[in-house]
Amino acid sequence: MSDKKTELIHNSDPTHRPDTNDPSAHQDRNKTQVPYNYRKFEPSPQGEALHRWQREHIKNKDDQSKEGYPLNVIVDPAMREMYQVVHNQGLTNVFDRFSEQQPQCNFCSPGLSCQLCANGPCRISKKAQRGVCGVDAHVMVSRNFTYRHTTIGTSANCYHAMQAARTLRAAGTNPESGLKIREPEKLKKYAEFLGMDTNKPIEKLAVEFADFFLEDLHRPNYMESKLVEAFAPPRRKELWRKLGLFPGGAFSEVGFAQTKCMTNLGADPIDFLLTCVRLGVANEFQGLFALDILQEILIGTQEITHQKMNMGLLDPNKVNIITNGHMPLLAHVVIDLASTDKWQQRAKEIGAEGIQVLGHVCEGQQLINYSGSHHMSALAGQEGEWLSEEYLMATGCVDLFMFDYNCTVPTLPLYAQRFGTKLMSVDPVIRMPDTETLDFIPEQMAKQAEKCLERALEFFKKRKEENRDIYVPPHVSDCMVGFSTESVKQALGGSWQPLIEQIANGNIRGIATMVGCTTARYGQGGSNAFKLAKALIERDVLILSGGCVSAVYEYTGLCRPEAANEAGPGLKKVCQSLGIPPVLSYGACVDVGKMTHTAMELADALDVDTNALPLVIGAPEYLEQKAVADACTAVAMGWLVHIAPVPSVTGSEVVVKTLTETTETLGLGKVMIELDAEKAADIYMEHIEKKRAELGLSSNLPKR
Repeated sequence: MSDKKTELIHNSDPTHRPDTNDPSAHQDRNKTQVPYNYRKFEPSPQGEALHRWQREHIKNKDDQSKEGYPLNVIVDPAMREMYQVVHNQGLTNVFDRFSEQQPQCNFCSPGLSCQLCANGPCRISKKAQRGVCGVDAHVMVSRNFTYRHTTIGTSANCYHAMQAARTLRAAGTNPESGLKIREPEKLKKYAEFLGMDTNKPIEKLAVEFADFFLEDLHRPNYMESKLVEAFAPPRRKELWRKLGLFPGGAFSEVGFAQTKCMTNLGADPIDFLLTCVRLGVANEFQGLFALDILQEILIGTQEITHQKMNMGLLDPNKVNIITNGHMPLLAHVVIDLASTDKWQQRAKEIGAEGIQVLGHVCEGQQLINYSGSHHMSALAGQEGEWLSEEYLMATGCVDLFMFDYNCTVPTLPLYAQRFGTKLMSVDPVIRMPDTETLDFIPEQMAKQAEKCLERALEFFKKRKEENRDIYVPPHVSDCMVGFSTESVKQALGGSWQPLIEQIANGNIRGIATMVGCTTARYGQGGSNAFKLAKALIERDVLILSGGCVSAVYEYTGLCRPEAANEAGPGLKKVCQSLGIPPVLSYGACVDVGKMTHTAMELADALDVDTNALPLVIGAPEYLEQKAVADACTAVAMGWLVHIAPVPSVTGSEVVVKTLTETTETLGLGKVMIELDAEKAADIYMEHIEKKRAELGLSSNLPKR
């Protein structure tokens, strides 16, 4: 057949058209049976040579462009290798997809597009300064910020808290259901906050406590939240009431906010933004702070320990289970069962050396931090950040990939098919095509965990029978983890006074919380978060980290005590005296709740409002809606919050001015946007020194 005829047939057959939007018609290399080639890539350095390379790698300030992308931004050694493997095979993957999306829409990026009603989509421009309904740029941008970001992020965190409360209730009504009440004293402590009788049997107290949380989450928005009343700082509550920002039940608040966003309803941009701050209060005290308390009662308070992370922990001779997501409830039961002699023996009967479970993204960060997981032999460590998911599967060494809500990418069924992994969705909020579901039922977690283990054994056996080729990048990082309000305070001798003294004498200039995700954008990919952390610790700023950026700091060595040598002289002295790193991993993005708890206790110890602290909240590579809700929490607490990349708000000068200036005049916090890590560090320091001066502390920087 001639080339011309072939072209004619392809053009007339929709299954061969390259421009069709039907994914099933696209030529997808993931579905072919071409043998993998794990040998054609440039290997990454290892050990101390790796850390030297990473530090040289981020010195280039001109890596914001597409030149050399994405290897000019990836600092994870395992991901660098596996990206090359995947890219060289022509497989779809997150970094290549980012390049394919360029250039991105110049209307959507600043928030100047709307698809809410049938008259749209509308775009604001010099030619058309209002949408069909009459909406202007300020309303469109603020409404998008509320509807597309803050409401979704708040509801997601509160959904997590609801599932944790259901699990605690199940532990009280049916102790054999899976998780146990590991921290009865913590349960009593917080039950007393809520006015409960702590002399009741612990199981009954757990049920009453869980029901309190569930009732408050579902309280009407016009009735004040009891959880906010119980746990929020008095000065903040007074301000929130004054400004009309004291929330009711979180789910009702989300519904109320989304109702405001209907076409031809709300048209006040300031009201939309204050609604976001109100959601930020609910996001913290009914979402993040609530779920942290509930999970620690069930899984154990965080404790400082040493753990390992990255893909080199995969063992070809063992059954490898990856638990991915943000809600480590069923995962904890899986690890508990996998650690038993019964299940280890069953693995050996099919030719494996045993079973091991590795956490991934924020779920892994929580599992390696909680004390209840530390002595479970099947827990092997943490794998990495969300950007590495496809590359992790491409090792061919993952037998079961179980996932709950958040941060599971839609291409995983393609990778599972190609690389022989069993996918298992373990929460009803997430569905994938061609993927088995095991919807989370707290009362049946033990049985559900057994089913997960059965599937893992089945696919290990299949992997061995087919003698599939695999490659495990030989990269493993040591890290010190398990920091939280309680564990840090305990390490300080039970009082915040030693930390306050170090802040007062200038050895520690202030604190920065580095939280959130990593992004595939030019100049980011983990490198921006790494640059910013390096710049801050060199200026004697102590960092608390949470989320995928924790993985960045772990695989770059900043979570090792030895990293104290990279800090400024004051912070170095403090870290070396305590044997800690300059970056303290609090764990997951949801552990922002624990960071807020730490800040509240520091403010109480100083007898000041939370907005007086020399503290900056940083989300240097934020990705999705929960990060925006968390930023609104920071604004509600009175803090400076740094967001990068640029959020979709720049199309309205009213929105920008309100978020970056006006909110601070109300006693709230404010947002700052800066992509360059060094410039961002300068702004952090300016703010920290301003707060130090207001507290009467020396504003003179120590001599270098």
